[in-house]
Amino acid sequence: MSGLPRSSSAPLKNGLPPQELLDDLCSRFVLNVPKEDLQSFERILFLVEYAHWFYEDNSVEKNPSLKSFNLKEFTSYVSLFNSCDVLKPYVAHIDDIFKDFTSYKVKVPVTGAIILDETYERCLLVKGWKGSSWSFPRGKKNKDEEDHACAIREVLEETGFDVTKLLNKDEYIEAVFGQQRVRLYIIAGVREDTAFAPLTKKEISEIAWHRLDDLQPASNDVISRGITGLKLYMVSPFLASLKSWILAHQSAIAPRTDMPLKGISMWKAKNSLIGSSNMIVESQSTKPEPDVHPPDTGLGKSFRNFRFNIAPIFQAIEAGFRA
Repeated sequence: MSGLPRSSSAPLKNGLPPQELLDDLCSRFVLNVPKEDLQSFERILFLVEYAHWFYEDNSVEKNPSLKSFNLKEFTSYVSLFNSCDVLKPYVAHIDDIFKDFTSYKVKVPVTGAIILDETYERCLLVKGWKGSSWSFPRGKKNKDEEDHACAIREVLEETGFDVTKLLNKDEYIEAVFGQQRVRLYIIAGVREDTAFAPLTKKEISEIAWHRLDDLQPASNDVISRGITGLKLYMVSPFLASLKSWILAHQSAIAPRTDMPLKGISMWKAKNSLIGSSNMIVESQSTKPEPDVHPPDTGLGKSFRNFRFNIAPIFQAIEAGFRA
């Protein structure tokens, strides 16, 4: 298929993209899909979401005169529905379709991976493009996609690392949040100097190794932040089970005393405004510098020794869904 229409010279009418660009998006993401994908409101909105991602990641980045929109604006204001004949019958129901879609998305199963270093002392976390929360690399399953295949795809997209040969289908931790199941496969023994960099645009802002010690909650009342202040809402619920797994699968490599105590950033997006269309400079960290202070292995500091009460986490999560 040919490239996007050249529209930089055409003024935007009411801030909307030119018609030829909307026609191109419709052709790319809607007209050539199987008919069954157009018979479900959820599937239709997923198609529109793909078109939105392409518009933001490619069209806006190549043409600064184009306005950026969130999905709600792209659905209602830009209205690809008005530009695509097969979607026009649904124009009057856009708001209801969008509400149903957002409700549906929180039920789609999520899979990913908990990546451990060779000593099992650190795990790899990613930070979203917008916001400051950290999580394990993971994402929603596609239609008819197997759990492990989704995990491989999402980890590759978010970190650039292929876990295919390391993934054991039987080694995973699973939790349910409201109506959404989250399964994280345990990938252990990854070298600290592995090169990481996301393959997707504007989704991940940083990739870093974090000490498991630092991911302990500050207290039972503060479940979404680690002892160092990191936001860990989607990390904390898995720590108790991860601790049990590590106890049952001792690493053959002893902890490295030359590694820094703090987290090690392996990749970071640098630009003046996160979420803008500015050029992103990707940086890969050099070999970690040893920390001048010896590691504290005292009781309560070692991840293998900490006591973690998971009950308040699930109580808070359930309360959040009921609110």
